[in-house]
Amino acid sequence: MMNYKNSHRNNEENAFTPMKILSFTEKESIVNELKDLFGIREIKGTMIMKGREKIFLFLGDFKPRELKKLENNIIIERTGVYFGKIADGGLRLSIEGTNILKEQITKNIFTLDSKQAEDWIFGRDLNIETGKKGFLVMQHNEDFLGCGKASEKKIGNFIPKARRLRERG
Repeated sequence: MMNYKNSHRNNEENAFTPMKILSFTEKESIVNELKDLFGIREIKGTMIMKGREKIFLFLGDFKPRELKKLENNIIIERTGVYFGKIADGGLRLSIEGTNILKEQITKNIFTLDSKQAEDWIFGRDLNIETGKKGFLVMQHNEDFLGCGKASEKKIGNFIPKARRLRERG
């Protein structure tokens, strides 16, 4: 039986969260952080925050005021592509975020060999010392596979369970 505390928390988690369209200043702050981390110069489109941590990138024709007007009339679950998440240590780009910016990423790239890439897409952490700490963009050949977080002895994997490859069996 679920107690009230858990039931209340689940209702809060499932409640509609309005989108917050990031201002020019807020977007520039993110661009500057990504410039320091990965060498990013610019990000086109509108950045939208859902909840306290998820950022989406909208590249459509609607202007920010039109998006807000639309949201006043209907519930908008998502707008744009999941771009990244504000996490401890900065902004962690999603798989889509790394692919949108792949032409601009010049720093903190970790190149995976074939075995490491396989482990990565199965959702496994990589037990490897990189000499770095913080977020790294994972790359195999020409493919960008999201971000991992390097610590002293490993790179933590953030691929969601639903997107990982599964063992055949």
